[in-house]
Amino acid sequence: MTRSKKIVRIRKRRNKPAAFGGRKKTTRRGRTFLHPVGSVRKERHRRRPVQRTGNSAPLRPKLDLSAAYAAGAQAGAEALRLHGEINGPMSRSHFQSALTEWFADHMAGKRPTYSDALALCFSFQKGYAVSRQENESIYGVPLPLFSKASAVITACNEEDTLGKVIDELERLPLSEIVVVLNGCTDNSFSKVAWRKNIILANFPDRLGHDVGRSVGAALVTGDSILFVDGDMEVPAEELGAFLYEREQGTDVVLNDISGYLPHYERQDEVTRCKLYLNQALGRPDLRSSSLTAVPHVLSRKAIETVGTEMLAVPPKAQAIAIMEGLAVAAPCSADVISRNRLRQGNSGAGNSVVLLILGDHLEALNEAIRRKGAKLNWETASRSQLAKVRNG
Repeated sequence: MTRSKKIVRIRKRRNKPAAFGGRKKTTRRGRTFLHPVGSVRKERHRRRPVQRTGNSAPLRPKLDLSAAYAAGAQAGAEALRLHGEINGPMSRSHFQSALTEWFADHMAGKRPTYSDALALCFSFQKGYAVSRQENESIYGVPLPLFSKASAVITACNEEDTLGKVIDELERLPLSEIVVVLNGCTDNSFSKVAWRKNIILANFPDRLGHDVGRSVGAALVTGDSILFVDGDMEVPAEELGAFLYEREQGTDVVLNDISGYLPHYERQDEVTRCKLYLNQALGRPDLRSSSLTAVPHVLSRKAIETVGTEMLAVPPKAQAIAIMEGLAVAAPCSADVISRNRLRQGNSGAGNSVVLLILGDHLEALNEAIRRKGAKLNWETASRSQLAKVRNG
């Protein structure tokens, strides 16, 4: 049998299914090679993207932004007809009530994601402002809140950033903003004293790292309390996500910073303590999310259950909230790693802030052991399972 005839016979079999021993021909440098279809030898071609079908994640529904715009224009025109020209806080208050009422009717039984809700509400806001021939920026971030929301700012010598932090908070539909100045020796007081609708608590002597939050929580009256620091400028659009998620029934809305952290072997001792505490409490899903980090939001129920005095030790307050059965989650993420202001007391190995936070976690673990026993929620796990949890 000649070589040419042999190749012809093989060509007749080349379309045979791989399951039945089919073969495929490839040519390289003028020589012919035969190998089984589906073998380890791979063709050099670009992989096609996977087509998701069947039970894959549902497609994002199309937003009817034009309907939201029309509803906003109608609400603005109606307000103009009934009340005439109203400006300032009165105008913003009417807009907020109109937005909340429309959102409740339009989204009855189907609460969208925060990004979708924000897109719809911005369209409503634009229609409302156009119908009244106003600048839509005067209404701030159009956030549909159904309960009273407050904010607490703690600051110590933050004259350069405190005003900007307040500016962002004033773009949100908050009923009150409490500023706690904790042992300031700079011009922080003058940055706040002239502002209207601000509750100012000024303590000339240092109270402690987190005591300011405890003081602020005792002063506010809102159903949702947003906590921020005076040295971190977080846009109002990002802060709004925490308030929006709180109204879905979560009592403690934490900031998920996992996406901004390195792998476990390169994490610092504070991050590992946060991870360890959550795992010990049976909440590995929280990973390194903690009340130690801002921004976060607490419900009125959480404040009353945990107690305002416990907020001075954030990890302990978080442990109590979990053990009391409150709804604790970390559905939002804001980058506070790069925004954190470095200073002498919070930088470098073994600095005073690190030692304070480590001590706070020991207090939290001690409280958990006192309530649940030494074993806590630990279970026997393999090394591979622990590695998977650590590296997220």
